[in-house]
Amino acid sequence: MFQQVKQRSKLHTAVSILELIYHATVRDVRKAHGNALVAIGLNILQALVFLAAFYVMFSVLGLRGAALRGDFLLYIMSGIFLFLTHVKTLGAVVGAEGPSSPMMKHAPMTTAISISSAALGALYVQVLTMALILFAYHVAVTPFEVEYPFAAMGMLLLAWFTGAAIGLVLLAVKPWFPTFVATFATVYQRANMIASGKMFVANMLPSYMLKMFDWNPLFHTIDQARGFVFVNYSPYNSNVTYPVVVAIVLTMIGLMGEFYTRRHASTSWDARR
Repeated sequence: MFQQVKQRSKLHTAVSILELIYHATVRDVRKAHGNALVAIGLNILQALVFLAAFYVMFSVLGLRGAALRGDFLLYIMSGIFLFLTHVKTLGAVVGAEGPSSPMMKHAPMTTAISISSAALGALYVQVLTMALILFAYHVAVTPFEVEYPFAAMGMLLLAWFTGAAIGLVLLAVKPWFPTFVATFATVYQRANMIASGKMFVANMLPSYMLKMFDWNPLFHTIDQARGFVFVNYSPYNSNVTYPVVVAIVLTMIGLMGEFYTRRHASTSWDARR
């Protein structure tokens, strides 16, 4: 009642929001471990385990001949990095602080800041992991060249965008059906081990198998990314428009659902369960 409220300019308000997002992003990155370097190191270790597992599997099963002409490890990494970025971002957004979280009791904190920080934190960790692994591979193993690096990076950002959009829709539904959302997110992340298309080349798929994968926006982003990474691969069974449209539509649905949920969600829902 006795507090004097100062009028702030739009620029000051925007800077304050960006500062809040920055601090919330740092907090989100440090969730995995108290030491941020250890948290990033654990993510690098997970990516290396994925790379080693797929390299051994392709070698044992004799599937290296089915890959693209060029650096075989770069072919594997082009799929795994986009896959990890997509599923990690989805998991981070689904696990973001909701409207009934104790963090929302602090006046500057909002669900928009929570969602933004979760998505940006996941992107930061994955981009840093990818940069360090590629740098080590280029310096310590063999030099490589990416044909269109900026376009390939754009596909990574598109995989991140689609993961955040799907996660936003699930986050809006989460207070209403928490068990369903947790189960669906787990099944979706596990199913993308195959459905993402990172284990095969889309141009070599027959039409009856292509129909099983072209619903997935991640399938399109990985295939297009390989077209930008390798000079001798031109993807014609995928496109960039589809994942962009899917991500925009799901983002709009997620924002509307989150707005509706925020107005009705209550802490007592979790207590009742």
